[in-house]
Amino acid sequence: MTETKSLSAEKLAEIKENFSFFDRDDNNEIDVEEFTQLLKVISPQATTEQAEAGFAIVDENNDGHIDFDEFIEWWQTCWWEY
Repeated sequence: MTETKSLSAEKLAEIKENFSFFDRDDNNEIDVEEFTQLLKVISPQATTEQAEAGFAIVDENNDGHIDFDEFIEWWQTCWWEY
């Protein structure tokens, strides 16, 4: 897991803003539907199948949601690969 201590307050706030934008129901988690919408914004050619596969990778603990720590890890390391 990425340590948030290594992030500047400004960078952490930017990531949180992105997370919150896609967390449409404000439950502090991103579900597969919200993640699909996120991918459609950053990669319009992404398919639903690609979104579901990507979600499964980002959801490291396999609880069916992407929490903020999982999102930080993904956002810092590989979101641009989509």
